[in-house]
Amino acid sequence: MSLPQPVPPSWKDLGKSSNDLLGKDFPLSGVALEVKTATPSNVLFKVGGSRDTKSSFIAGDIEAKFFNKYHGLTLTQSWTTANILKTQVEIDNQIAKGVKLELSTALTPDTGARSALLTTTYKQPGLHTRAFLDIFKGPTFTADTVIGRDGFLVGAEASYNVTEGKITKYATAVGYSAPEYAVALHGLGNLSTFAASYYHRVNPDVEAGAKAVYDTRASPKGNVALEVGAKVYLDQAAFFKAKINNSGILGLGYTQSLRPGVKASFGLALDTQRLNDVTSDAAAHKVGASFTFDG
Repeated sequence: MSLPQPVPPSWKDLGKSSNDLLGKDFPLSGVALEVKTATPSNVLFKVGGSRDTKSSFIAGDIEAKFFNKYHGLTLTQSWTTANILKTQVEIDNQIAKGVKLELSTALTPDTGARSALLTTTYKQPGLHTRAFLDIFKGPTFTADTVIGRDGFLVGAEASYNVTEGKITKYATAVGYSAPEYAVALHGLGNLSTFAASYYHRVNPDVEAGAKAVYDTRASPKGNVALEVGAKVYLDQAAFFKAKINNSGILGLGYTQSLRPGVKASFGLALDTQRLNDVTSDAAAHKVGASFTFDG
C-alpha cells in the first residue's frame, strides 16, 4: 500500500530551500526597517522602509491586511512611497476544497498605469497547479503545474499571449525532496537557461547548499555561474551565514534575535579579487543591516 502523498510545492517554490539559504538574510544594499503589529479584530499592519547606500534613495510602504478565517477571505491594501496603490483579495477553500482565488491590482494615480492579475490555485495530495491571467498585459495566460510522488517532483510552466495567439515562454523542472536534503534542475527561458540547486541539512545546527546556472545565450567566458553557501546556528537566538560565487564575491550574514519579536540582521559583501583596490567603484564591497519588529 502506498503512503499518502503530501501536497507538492508550487512551481515558484521548487528549489526554495537552496534559494533561501543563498538569498535571504544578507542585507547588503543599505539599511532596512520593518514593523509589524496585529489587532484583536484580525487586522495586521506592516510598515517598511529602506535606504540604499549607493544612491541614498529612501523607499517605503504601509500595508494593512484583514483576515476572515470563517469565510476564507483575506484583503490586503498597501501604499508605497512611489505612489502605487495595491489591493489583493484572496478567497481560500470556499468554492471547493483546495481551490484558492486571488486578485491583485496596482494603480499609479500620477501616470494612470494599472495592472490586474487574476490567480487560481488548486492543491491536492500529489498535485499543485496554478493559473494566472494578466488582464492588462496581453492579456497573457500563464499556467504551471507540479506533480509529486514519493519525493520526486516534476513541474512545467507556459505563457500564452491571447492577442498574438502564441506561446511566449515555457519552462520545465525536475527535483527530489527529502527531510534532510533537496535537489532541483530547471530549464528556464524557453530552455535557454539551465539551473541546478542542492540543499542539505547536515545536522540540526548546520545547513549547506549550492546553485549553478548555465546560460546558453551568454558568451562562453561568462555563461556559467556557481554559488555555494552554508548556515550555522550559533544558539537558539542567532545564526551565521556565508556564501561565495565564482566571481569571487564573498557574502557574510549574521542574524540575532534580540528578544521575542525583535530581530536584527547584518550583511557584508567583499570582492575577494579586489580587496586592496582603493577605487570604490571598481570593487563590489557592500554593507547593510535590517531590523524587524513583530508585535
